[in-house]
Amino acid sequence: MLQNKSSLSAILCVIAASVLWGTTGTASAFIPDVSPLAVGAFSMGVGGVLLVLNAKNNLLSDRQKLLSKPSLLFIGSLCVAIYPLAFYSSMRLAGVAIGTVISIASAPFFTVVMERLISNKRVTSRWVVSFIFGVVGVILLTLGKTQYLDINAQANNRILGILLGLVAGLTYATYSWTARQMIENGVNSKSAMASMFGLSAILLLPSLLLTGENLFLDAKHISVALYLAIAPMLFGYLLFGQALRAIEASKATLITLLEPIVATILAIIIIGETFSPIGWLGMSLMIICLLLQVIKTPKLTGYRGRRALYK
Repeated sequence: MLQNKSSLSAILCVIAASVLWGTTGTASAFIPDVSPLAVGAFSMGVGGVLLVLNAKNNLLSDRQKLLSKPSLLFIGSLCVAIYPLAFYSSMRLAGVAIGTVISIASAPFFTVVMERLISNKRVTSRWVVSFIFGVVGVILLTLGKTQYLDINAQANNRILGILLGLVAGLTYATYSWTARQMIENGVNSKSAMASMFGLSAILLLPSLLLTGENLFLDAKHISVALYLAIAPMLFGYLLFGQALRAIEASKATLITLLEPIVATILAIIIIGETFSPIGWLGMSLMIICLLLQVIKTPKLTGYRGRRALYK
């Protein structure tokens, strides 16, 4: 049995957003002479400006609700600004494999912890089982990309990279949870995303003065930069915000574990990366993780539940 119509629609929105986000690695590979920090700052910064322009009417109508809880808006915006810097720095210091695993796999965990401790929401056994499948799958999927295992990274750099990966996971979880809180408080999903990403752009875009070398080198570089800002960031986060109207942030971030699957498939097809069998096993586990979130099983407890089954 599938989820109800609204939940299923939300899940499809997260899947579509994850597919768009999964294209960022392949797109960035076409401009290898640009700093990953610049790629992250430009895509999320310009994406934030575009989100604001798209939601200007919603922002005007929701301004009182947004300003009624300024701490939520401030924390969410700060986390949006920190996330790309921490994520790309983690991959640079700890290696792409370790940085990716830590950043992506820790986000759903941090989200569900916040929902339990701050929002007092229940953690279901289905979510826990799905999370285990997803995390193991991410690890095996990343190990399958053998050419990215950085065994020569210095120990101190690796430790710092792991810590930054945890920061990336925590900030991603926090702004996802914050957006959900805003939506629960009556803020339009477009306003929630646009307000956070728009304010973060104030911090992200000036950093390009230090990191943005070669970003606008030629038509190819400009095209890739604009694609990253428009497709994964603008449309991706519009879809993600739409999804948060119907499902919890912990479920949404768990489903976004689909992103590395998309990234891997595109890297194999377009860039020609090699991939070992253990990676395909990881991909299978991650698909199971996704199916556990899409398929709804009936809850049958005790004698009455068993009787209902045979009616």
